[in-house]
Parts: sequence; structure tokens; C-alpha cells
Amino acid sequence: MAEKDLSWKFAEEYVVEGELIGAARAHSLEHGVEPVSPAQGAQLAVIAAATNATSLIEIGTGFGVSGLWMLTGVPGATLTSIDLEVEFQQSAKRAFADFGIPANRARLIAGRALEVLPRMNEASYDVALVDADPGSIIEYVEHALRLVRVGGTVLVPHALWRGRVADPAQRDDTVADFRTLLATTAESPAVLSALSLAGDGLLQLTRVAD
Repeated sequence: MAEKDLSWKFAEEYVVEGELIGAARAHSLEHGVEPVSPAQGAQLAVIAAATNATSLIEIGTGFGVSGLWMLTGVPGATLTSIDLEVEFQQSAKRAFADFGIPANRARLIAGRALEVLPRMNEASYDVALVDADPGSIIEYVEHALRLVRVGGTVLVPHALWRGRVADPAQRDDTVADFRTLLATTAESPAVLSALSLAGDGLLQLTRVAD
């Protein structure tokens, strides 16, 4: 195994994931839904805590893994989470309750994100997570950047899309969209951007201008 691969594996295994998040991860994988990796989750928690976030929003609830990680960093925050799959959200809702998050601080919205997001208030959130249909990734991130305040951060897991973005031989639509997103945000004066290699990539965008 190459040195960089060993380092990546070590960083993933370095994270101690709690029992409740581990259970949510197991449910997610059982249903074929790939959650954020433990290393990505730990970074979500650190960023939420460093931002001192009180209001979180995520596009893509899944089974609650990413939401639980963010709330690990800021257990007093309020989470708004959007997903089309009601069954997934019901499982996430139980996971949040088991985690000790009051129902009034975990607002789950069932619906198509591109129909829900235009109705959300601008600059109302400290952290936004985008982990949903990769075919709409650019539109989701545009909405997320509108929803976070100046100084707020948008987080995009799977930004290297299973290692395919870095491979020039890969040219499918999803890879092309992620490459476009990475190139556009790297050049934008409206954000500070960083790309972590945790999991299959975690793009971090902090809004610095309107």
C-alpha cells in the first residue's frame, strides 16, 4: 500500500465514532446509502464547533449520520434537514431523539430540495451541509451559499466522488459537475475554499462576501 494510502487509512481509523452514530451508519449502509465517513464526520463536528454554530441546515438527511456528527460539535444548535425519503427521515428522527436532541431542535422537511430551498431565508444559517443527489450538486451549493451568513461555511462531502474526480480518464456527468464546482469555488472571491482528502473528499467553503 502506498504511503499516502496508509496515511489516509490511518486518518480514517483515528476517529472514534460513538455508538449511536455507528448504529445510524449501519442502518444507512444496510439501505445502500453512503454516509459521510468517520473522518469527514469528525471534521463536520470540528467546523461546527469552531464556527460556534447555532443554526445548521443540511440537504440530504439520510439516516442522520452527518446531522449527528454536526450536533456532536454543537449539541445546543438547531438542525434543519431536507430529504425526499420520509422513511430515512423517520430513522434519523429516532437517532436524533436517542442522541438527546429535543424534537424542536431537529426540524425535518420532507420534499424535493430544489423546491424547498428557494423558500428558505437567506443568510440564516451558520453551517450548511450538501450531501444529496450529485446530479444537482452545483444548484445545491448555490442555494447553500445563499443560506449561510457571511462567515458561515458550506460543507460538501464526496467532493472527489469516489476517487474519480482526480482521474482524468473519468468524464461522466457527475465527475464533470464536481470538477466544475471545485474550479469555480477555488476562483471565487466570495468564498474561502479548502479541499480535505477525508473520506472521498470534503469541500469547505466559508462565505466572506455577499
